[in-house]
Amino acid sequence: MRTDNIRLFSIACALFGLAAVSAAEAGPEIETWKTTKGARVLFVAAPDLPMLDVRLVFDAGSARDGKRSGLASLTVNMLTQGAGEWDADIVAERIESVGAEFSASANRDMATLSLRTLTEGSALDKALETVAKSLSEPRFKQADFERVRENRLVALRQDEQDPGTVGSKAIYRKIFGDHPYAADPAGTPETLSHLRREELVAFHRRYYVAGNAVIAMVGALSREQAQDIAERLMADLDAGELPPELPPVPELSAPILERLDFPSTQTHVFVGQPGMRRLDPDYFLLYVGNHILGGSGVVSLLMDEIREKRGLSYHVYSHFLPLSERGPFLTGLQTKNDQATEARKVLTDTVRRFREQGPTEDELAAAVKHITGGFPLRIASNSKIVGYLAVIGFYGLPLDYLDRFSQRVLEVRAEQIRAAFNRRVHPDRFATVVVGLRQDRAAEGGG
Repeated sequence: MRTDNIRLFSIACALFGLAAVSAAEAGPEIETWKTTKGARVLFVAAPDLPMLDVRLVFDAGSARDGKRSGLASLTVNMLTQGAGEWDADIVAERIESVGAEFSASANRDMATLSLRTLTEGSALDKALETVAKSLSEPRFKQADFERVRENRLVALRQDEQDPGTVGSKAIYRKIFGDHPYAADPAGTPETLSHLRREELVAFHRRYYVAGNAVIAMVGALSREQAQDIAERLMADLDAGELPPELPPVPELSAPILERLDFPSTQTHVFVGQPGMRRLDPDYFLLYVGNHILGGSGVVSLLMDEIREKRGLSYHVYSHFLPLSERGPFLTGLQTKNDQATEARKVLTDTVRRFREQGPTEDELAAAVKHITGGFPLRIASNSKIVGYLAVIGFYGLPLDYLDRFSQRVLEVRAEQIRAAFNRRVHPDRFATVVVGLRQDRAAEGGG
């Protein structure tokens, strides 16, 4: 039975892409309701294959850590390490025996539990029972806690050996200062070393409640079956309530520069500032504009100026990461140590010029064609759709978000992009982190 389930699951995964592309072009029909305990549910019926994807999302990301950085991430990871009378090995065996997949993660805004399973009766029941108990009755055994924490500490020590990771964490601290978004979700060796098992238990009790949950489901279910599954997943959780809103992210008042010495032949440059929220009125203007500036790979303006014209870097990027409050606008590159000053200047000058001038009509037309042409593939599988459902539910986006996405992109005008970048992007107040062999300050030309 176990082998048959796994084989059927593999075949279903392989075939699903072919079945989903044509349906994705029309946009999925989203149904929504609340469970009796207050969890919001978003459901898309996908009857072609006997599969179900579920995302359980809680407002329990690292922004809720307080001074205990790493608390949210460690808590959600412990949910896969045993539940009720089952230890971690039994939980893993129950999932594996029915060919399912179960994982947990946390970012700054949210904690997520993901399940992919067959909808065949016994397999579905076993997978759902395992996830529901993991969610409501996590063991938080001391030995498991210490093992998971030690694994995390090892990973953090490895992070310290990678200049890209060092710089990525540092730029968040510089952009967000005292805001909860400043801390890395993984925590630090210092904060993790002082965490206690009881703090994870308390965090779980506060945030893992039905009233703080969004359930996203895509699969071969009827509405009635989906309702039953949502109720089963929330049955043993308290109703609870939403946590308070996060504080707003303040603007940077002046430029910030941090140089971090690192023994490498390449220098990593990270530049950024507070960007936009998920429900930002400028979302589509900034999204399309950034696609032109640095979000579209080799055809972006940054790639043209830095790689093609000057050969200063193999790869350069820019992107907005919208969150509940304003997430970062980030841009950066990697270059030879002796080219870091020039590359950084070209990067900032290119952003400043785009802010002031905006895109040409040809650049905008090419970007719109690329974004709208590729959009159907972005929702062409169960896993991709369920990811969007989780975002729509968590951030309160309109249910027609996917249906209207391409039209919203088509409505963007070049002058609107220029105006949005002019009021939202401020190169004279950028935070900058440079990671590499330290150069003479006079030669670098200051901050």
